[in-house]
Amino acid sequence: MKDERQLIVIALGGNAIKQPDEVGTSDNQFKNVALTCEQLVKMNKLGYKLILTHGNGPQAGNLLIQQEESKLLVPSMPLDVVDAMTQGELGYIFQNQLQNAFRRDGREIPIATLITQVLVDINDPDFDNPSKPVGPFYTKKEALKLQKTKGYIVKEVKHNGKKGWRRVVPSPEPIGLVEDKTIKALLEAHVIVITSGGGGIPVVKKPDGQLVGVEAVVDKDKAGQKLAEIVNGNIFLVLTDVEYVYLNYNKPNQESIKKITIHEAEKYLKSGQFPPGSMAPKIEACIRFIKAGGEKAIITSPDYAIEALNGKTGTVIVH
Repeated sequence: MKDERQLIVIALGGNAIKQPDEVGTSDNQFKNVALTCEQLVKMNKLGYKLILTHGNGPQAGNLLIQQEESKLLVPSMPLDVVDAMTQGELGYIFQNQLQNAFRRDGREIPIATLITQVLVDINDPDFDNPSKPVGPFYTKKEALKLQKTKGYIVKEVKHNGKKGWRRVVPSPEPIGLVEDKTIKALLEAHVIVITSGGGGIPVVKKPDGQLVGVEAVVDKDKAGQKLAEIVNGNIFLVLTDVEYVYLNYNKPNQESIKKITIHEAEKYLKSGQFPPGSMAPKIEACIRFIKAGGEKAIITSPDYAIEALNGKTGTVIVH
């Protein structure tokens, strides 16, 4: 019997895992994810099918710092392996807490985390001019030494009001998901899938067909949109740290956006209303989702997810 329920692809931001004022302990992460999972169970009870993806920025950054601090004791892993490690870490936390949330609701629902590789093009222009900061801040001397000894590309960057030198890596466009058939098979078996975490593990395909991991970071929102396109999702739900998308954000004339067309979204994006590296990639991902045939995209915070699905809050993007 065909499942006629609407499929929501849920892209969970970092605040669903770690709050800005937290250090990101295991207890912090389990507590935050548990709260988010209560919302996911409510969505399921409303009759929606769910598939989840999530960010991994703070966790990958912490792991890179751990590797730097222990480099004299154990060998460091490349960035694609770090992506895989954090996919497993966060997938476990979501899988565990979502299972527990369903059990509290008196139900046993099959849930699976899938370590996912995302296919990118080795000729993507971002490989020629990397700009995505990863890992810790360095002094200029430390950064230039890493450039010489490890071949890192380093730049002076600003992040959250802090300025310093960091390693930068390419952020290529996602072409597809290597495990797409597996994801679809799990969905058809009524499994809630947690997949493509942190934007997925970036891999390129060699002329002989072999897949090889690359030192890069795929934008998690764009990877989430690609996932939504592949599984023919009806709704792309982006959960972040604000209830609405805003025009003139953090200015006296700040204005929340309730509903917007992709044409209007493109206009505001072009005019610089949405900060790069923050809201801009979310808006871009939502536009792509609608253009690829999706019904609507919603941007809101985890606390307002149910209200947003019921049309009471959040920013809705339509054709």
